[in-house]
Amino acid sequence: MFSSLRQDWATPRALFEILDREFRFALDACATAETACCARWFEREALLPESSWAPGPVWMNPPFRGIAAWVERACREARAGVVVVCLLPSRTDTSWWHDYVMPFGELRFLRGRLSFDDRRRGRAPFPSVVVVFRPEHFRSRLKWEDLGVALASR
Repeated sequence: MFSSLRQDWATPRALFEILDREFRFALDACATAETACCARWFEREALLPESSWAPGPVWMNPPFRGIAAWVERACREARAGVVVVCLLPSRTDTSWWHDYVMPFGELRFLRGRLSFDDRRRGRAPFPSVVVVFRPEHFRSRLKWEDLGVALASR
């Protein structure tokens, strides 16, 4: 089955540690007190806190409910100069995937299904991908303003 009643999954610690060695995260943008991977973190229940994510790099494992807004925010932060690394469900059929991930993301598909670090231990019922949004992606690809025009013309 490709769906789940769960709306969030704690970050797998081993995956985070591998990525943290590469990026040296300064912020977990979407966490709880129990799941925060960085000393500086924002409560995911605050839903897109307006506080700056700078200077970064930033780790983000967003809840599924409202995921498009979280991915859009990651793009805005990257456009403003912050590297944002996201753990996302691989949902290649969704609008948010085509609007934000495809034009701006560096994709690292994960083989198999992730095992998440929480009390219910188990494998996700969906494939996952690590998406890296880098500031340079916005200089070398479709302009952000063009994206707004494309979205408005639907």
